[in-house]
Amino acid sequence: MTDENLIKATCKELGLTYKQLGEAIGFSGDTLNNMASKPNDKLSVQLIRAIELYLETINLKKELEKLESLKAILKDLVK
Repeated sequence: MTDENLIKATCKELGLTYKQLGEAIGFSGDTLNNMASKPNDKLSVQLIRAIELYLETINLKKELEKLESLKAILKDLVK
C-alpha cells in the first residue's frame, strides 16, 4: 500500500466503513476512526497484523472459490 493510512486504504479498497472493518478484525469502529488519522508508524502492531490477516483471509477465500469452481468443472468433465 501507499503512505496512506492502512485503515483508510483498507476500508477504501474493500468498500467498508470503519465500523464494519472493526467488527471483522475485533476492534471498535471508534478506535479505527481515531486511528485512521494517524500515520502508519503510530498504529499498534496488533492492529496492523489484524488487518493483514483479514486481507489474507479474504484473498484465500477468493482462491478457494476458484478452486471449488474448477473442481465442479472437472467433475462435470469426468462424467
